[in-house]
Formats: sequence, C-alpha cells, structure tokens
Amino acid sequence: MFGYATDETEECMPLTVVLAHRLNEKIAELRRSGDFWWARPDSKTQVTAEYIFESGACIPQRVHTVVVSLQHSDKITLEELRKEIMDKVIKDVIPARYFDANTVVHINPCGLFIIGGPQGDAGLTGRKIIVDTYGGWGAHGGGAFSGKDFTKVDRSAAYAARWVAKSLVKAGICRRCLVQVAYAIGLAEPLSITVFHYGTSKYNQKELLKIVSDNFDLRPGKIVKDLKLRTPFYQRTSTYGHFGRSGFPWEEPKELVVE
Repeated sequence: MFGYATDETEECMPLTVVLAHRLNEKIAELRRSGDFWWARPDSKTQVTAEYIFESGACIPQRVHTVVVSLQHSDKITLEELRKEIMDKVIKDVIPARYFDANTVVHINPCGLFIIGGPQGDAGLTGRKIIVDTYGGWGAHGGGAFSGKDFTKVDRSAAYAARWVAKSLVKAGICRRCLVQVAYAIGLAEPLSITVFHYGTSKYNQKELLKIVSDNFDLRPGKIVKDLKLRTPFYQRTSTYGHFGRSGFPWEEPKELVVE
C-alpha cells in the first residue's frame, strides 16, 4: 500500500487532481442548485499541468489542458453547454495564475453525452482507483477502496500511509514523499516500510524510517484505533477522492517527534 504527499498545494495533494475534483464539485453544485438544469449526474474531468522540478519537489507552472465531459439533457445544444461550462465552471475553478491564452480546453469532445452512468457503462465499484487516490502521481497498491471495510489493509493501510506521508511533508521533513507499506496475512507488523523522498529531504533512508517507527504504529489494529476507522464517515469518500479533504483523520498531520 502507498501514501503520497507533496507541498505543491495546501492539501499536500498534486495540483492536477485537486483541480479535477474541484471541477466536478462545482458542476455538482450548479446541477443541484438548478443553475445547470440541463446537467445529469455523470461527469468526468481531467487537468494536465506543466511543472518544473526543484531538487525533486514539484512546482506547477501553468495548466496545459482541461477536459470536462458532462452528461446532459437533449434540450440543450452543445454550443450552449460548452459556453456554460467554460464561463461558470472552468473560469471559476482554475486559478487565473495557471490559466493563460495557450491553455487548451476540451468540453464534451465526444459530442453529445446524453446516456451516462450505469446505463451507459458497466459497473461502478473499483473503476476509479486512480482519481480516488493521487491522480496518477505516487502509486496505488492493493485494490479498490470501495467495497472493502476498514479491516482490510488495502484500505486502512493506504489511509495510514497517506497520514504518514502528509505528516512528513507538513513537518518539513521532506517536500514530497511516497510511503510504501507491505503486509502478510496473519502478521501484524508490516513486512516492509519504505519512504521515497525524491531528493527533497536532508534525512537519509535510515533516519526517515526511524522517524516513522518512532511516531507511528502501523499494525492494522492500531491503525483502526488511531484513525478512528470505526466511525461511519465512508459515504463522503465515495466522491471527490479519499485524500486531500478535511474531515478525515488521516488528513490531520501528526505532530512528529524527531530526535
């Protein structure tokens, strides 16, 4: 299982996935308010950005491409839909400092999108594991979170790994990191723990592992207790990703003791 964090946004998430989620949230908000009376629930977003890398840290420069595909009523034209999404969603969500005259925008590039959801595509559970995590940054291990309860490390240890990664970044120990944890069924202690810091930390691997082991107990039962995984907050994880949003214990950085 993997957890990823980066200091490029306040949420310690990649800018690209943060903006993709915000686009979907804005669309849902306008649909529910009645402003987008023509919109239907199925929407897909994608954001591509240009970066420079500073000693391993990610520094976003500009948004290169935005893609929005939104299911809609047959009572609106494609031209009207594209204007509405551009004016009320994209221009509202994408920060002006990242959006320029050369940013490419594709709105419903396939044309009409009237049939969507389960009617137009087979199955839902487990089909969005990348947008549920880090949008392709970092890594994803195990299986889909949805459909698994907190006793499965596929879910609980992925949350714990994110907690560790975000805590390390917020503490300034590294600017970007990927935490990998591996388990075997029947054994409580992790088989391995690895911290990849991409050259953004003054600490070496041995020192980083000591910081993690001194501050976190990554046994599955302890993860459940520390992250309060018996709390019924899982419905909120079904939309807009499992990471980078307030209200989840794994998003609250732990104050680290570093010797």
